[in-house]
Amino acid sequence: MIVSSAAAQTPAATTSPTPAAPPPAEVRQMLQLMETPAVKQWMATQAQTQSPTAQAPAGQAPAAAQPASTPAQPAAPGGEMSGEQMSVLSDFLGHARRHFDLVSGAAMTLPDEVENASEIVEREVQPSGWAFVTIELLALFLAGVVAELLFRMIVPRPRVKLEDGAVVTVAHHAANNLSYRIVPALVFCVATLVPLVLFNWPPITQSLAIAVAIALIVSRVTISVGRLIVALVTLPHVGGERDVSRATAMFWFKRSCIFIIYFVFGWVLIQLMAPLGFSPGSRYLVAYALGLGLLAIATEAVWSRPAEEGQKSTTASWMLTIYFAALWLLWVAGFNLILWIGIYLVALPRVLRVSTLAVRALHKAEAGFLAKKRIAAVLLDRGVRAVIITIAALWLGRILGFAAERMAAGETMMDRIVRGSVGGIVILLAADLLWHLARAYINGRLEDSPLEGSINDEEKARRARLQTLLPIFRNILAVVIAVIAVLMVLSGLGVEIGPLIAGAGVVGVAVGFGAQTIVKDVISGMFYLWDDAFRVGEYIESGSHKGVVEAFSLRSVRLRHHRGPLTTVPFGELGAVKNLNRDWTIDKITLNVTYDTDLVLAKKVIKQIGQKLLENPDYAPHIIETMKMKGVEQFGEFAIVIRLAMMTKPGEQFVIRRNALAMIRTAFKENGIEFAVPTLQVSSETHDADANAAAARYAAQKNNQGAEPAA
Repeated sequence: MIVSSAAAQTPAATTSPTPAAPPPAEVRQMLQLMETPAVKQWMATQAQTQSPTAQAPAGQAPAAAQPASTPAQPAAPGGEMSGEQMSVLSDFLGHARRHFDLVSGAAMTLPDEVENASEIVEREVQPSGWAFVTIELLALFLAGVVAELLFRMIVPRPRVKLEDGAVVTVAHHAANNLSYRIVPALVFCVATLVPLVLFNWPPITQSLAIAVAIALIVSRVTISVGRLIVALVTLPHVGGERDVSRATAMFWFKRSCIFIIYFVFGWVLIQLMAPLGFSPGSRYLVAYALGLGLLAIATEAVWSRPAEEGQKSTTASWMLTIYFAALWLLWVAGFNLILWIGIYLVALPRVLRVSTLAVRALHKAEAGFLAKKRIAAVLLDRGVRAVIITIAALWLGRILGFAAERMAAGETMMDRIVRGSVGGIVILLAADLLWHLARAYINGRLEDSPLEGSINDEEKARRARLQTLLPIFRNILAVVIAVIAVLMVLSGLGVEIGPLIAGAGVVGVAVGFGAQTIVKDVISGMFYLWDDAFRVGEYIESGSHKGVVEAFSLRSVRLRHHRGPLTTVPFGELGAVKNLNRDWTIDKITLNVTYDTDLVLAKKVIKQIGQKLLENPDYAPHIIETMKMKGVEQFGEFAIVIRLAMMTKPGEQFVIRRNALAMIRTAFKENGIEFAVPTLQVSSETHDADANAAAARYAAQKNNQGAEPAA
């Protein structure tokens, strides 16, 4: 519009009777641009496209000129397919054909446009001279390099400073050199911008200078960030191994830098062609020619890449080469959406993998600052992934032609769908970040609370409760986050979630009636956990089921029998639970001694054995009340039955009992105390009846002893 208004005002200025003041330099440059063939051709084309409506007579409606173009599109008979109802394939072919026509036509006019551009450059440089412009450009190229060299000469390389006795590791050097890698790049960027402010650049040269400065800054930042990533992904673990070898990392670093720097300076050239009067077709043609260089760099990287695990697949190299060539053809055909989807399929997983490797190296590195910070590691890993995917989604939306303000307005259905899709991606990424943070925190608490180790009873009970409740809470939290995220995504896409929630309530009631057993199991499990009836690692008995509690779910508990079998018992079938691992347990021992035994001596010997058990460092922490003789239990037919008892911690009584019995056997033998054994005496044949009666009594006594439960 500015060019059109200037063209319309030029004749009036020439016919004015009064002499006008000389126009400013900017106006002269604009008038010179209007005299170029490319600008004249463009203005003529615009005038022809607007002539049917713009040149209509004052008393005639613009629609009167419309029929001139409508006969070329006759109406389809019978309401069949019209021009707006063409198939997607026809649209693609038509778009590609028009794009090829544009580019092929530009190839014919490119020499004239180059000549015209050289004239524009001559007129641009003529006021100040080639020498001054060359000095300005050299200052722009060299300012950042000189400033960075001076900075490195003045500021010494930082040294690792640690406390006395600390070990210097690779992680210390990486963290210490972080500032030394970033600060020089910042100095380079600031120094590169200084010539843009100091010199008075002509308009076209200023556009060139700004584009070159952006390219230099992007190139320097790419090198600095690339070296930092190489240093991160090659950090050795505590054991000395690396996720990625340094040779592999340096190979991809060099190829990536070459690719990005080539791309950026190619972009500078394309941006410079616009103010020099090149047509869009010529810019496309030059861009596609430069794209062959990008294709060559990518192909060389594929065929020269380091072999993974000693092998490199030739088939994969050919497939990637064909894939990259297909991407270039899609770009030439003008299918930008499919092109960027193809680029995402290759580049996005690699970028995410590199970010994950960098964070993992920081987490596993010896003395790394993320070595013991699980939450920070997860936040950095998932946060970087979320930022990368969000930027990729927004860029894809921009490729589709949906700017941020347009998506926010949501005027059309497609706008709302794209806005909902981008919002859904952000919601899912936020839900993923929240879930991984919660899971890392819960897993960290579980790892920091092992049941093994030298801990007191109170701490062991607290850890057992954590081992019991946290896994269940983790599962419930995962379901809650997933449901809320899905509902928010559906709401962002325009789906009414109110009826869905109401329908889910109705379905829940129906399922509750049809699955009463499951509901019973879940509710029973909640009350068992609320009552703290049992914990992970405890031995329980319930009906015919018994064993050590290994794990929980929402509706069942898994019991490991002491002989090995694993039983999964629903909470609804547990009933009364006998917990054998709470507080304390009393172990009772029954001994049979002869009738001539000195009971006072026996009690003294047993007391000495109890004292020895307390003095044993392996048994003393587990004994609450040491072993004592309670007294005479009963008088048997052949022995005096005495009862012993001791109080220990749950589960420890078995080992202490075995060692105590061995000590009792040795002490009784040393003190002349004999264990009573049943005997049978037969005097003569005349006493068969008495002998038979004694044998019957002996057999009955053995049966009774076998039927009694062990105390």
